[in-house]
Amino acid sequence: MPRFSALLYATTVLGILCSALVATARGGEPPKPVPVILDSDIGDDIDDTWALALLLKSPEVDLRLVVTDQGKAAYRARIVAKFLERAGRTDVAVGLGVGPNPTGGGGQSPWVEGYDLKAYPGKVHEDGVQALIDTVMNSPEPVTIVAIGPVPTLAAALEREPRIAQKARFVGMHGSVRLGYSGKAKPDAEYNVKANAKACQKVFTAAWDMTITPLDTCGLVHLKGEKYAAVRDSKDPVAAALIENYRIWCGKDPKRADSASSVLYDPVAAYLSFATDLVKIEKLGIRVTDDGMTVIDPAAKVMNVATEWKDMAGFEDFLVKRLTGPTVPALKR
Repeated sequence: MPRFSALLYATTVLGILCSALVATARGGEPPKPVPVILDSDIGDDIDDTWALALLLKSPEVDLRLVVTDQGKAAYRARIVAKFLERAGRTDVAVGLGVGPNPTGGGGQSPWVEGYDLKAYPGKVHEDGVQALIDTVMNSPEPVTIVAIGPVPTLAAALEREPRIAQKARFVGMHGSVRLGYSGKAKPDAEYNVKANAKACQKVFTAAWDMTITPLDTCGLVHLKGEKYAAVRDSKDPVAAALIENYRIWCGKDPKRADSASSVLYDPVAAYLSFATDLVKIEKLGIRVTDDGMTVIDPAAKVMNVATEWKDMAGFEDFLVKRLTGPTVPALKR
């Protein structure tokens, strides 16, 4: 294990042990993990896979279901299922969602070539919309839905059972408030919103508590240098599967995966499912326009918006520690 990775691993183990000892010393148990559903268009941009890896490596999270979104359901579900197997987390269910182009593949197709979804040891729900509804409605505690793609599956779930909004909170990688792609000064119509603005309008006006990371924060994150090398060279099975996918996703330019990550939009939303200390949160009314813009509007639904970084380097360090650190064991359900 490289010296940097070993140091990060030791620091993470020490942190987890200290947290548990503090809780015990105070006469209580460590905080109970947050129940989470991941809603993802995994298989298009590689950052969804980074987000899934972060959730699997975070003891604050009880990942119960990963549901696909934005079509190509079987392709996306196969990536999720194989990744969960590699992580030793087949306690997590997989749900096939809805969206345009129900069939098809993408940049990670070679990784799941020959993988049989029926052979997944965990649960696979053909009706991912209903699986999402059931997971929320049957949970004795509020569920956090982490959405990192366009949201037709979530819109369909709200249409079928509006009460999920009272039993869940929404954390999304969506929008562009003051900054656009690559930190430019003018906002953009961000892809996850623009790809299905009507679905996003439904989700953004539902009754749940909402937190979003727009391009203002998530669009600035990528790993390079020693930080990226620690993940690239890690022997951890989750980190190794992640980099394996990244190399395949790079296609005709696999050497791109030697030196740096792509922009890591989605892991920021995964982080916000259980912590917010590294970002500045503003309460803003956000309205989704028909052309996919997310504009500040005092008359719109107020939500928590991560508008600036307090410590982006600290988030990068945190991400590396988690991905190269201890594996979170499967949870008994």
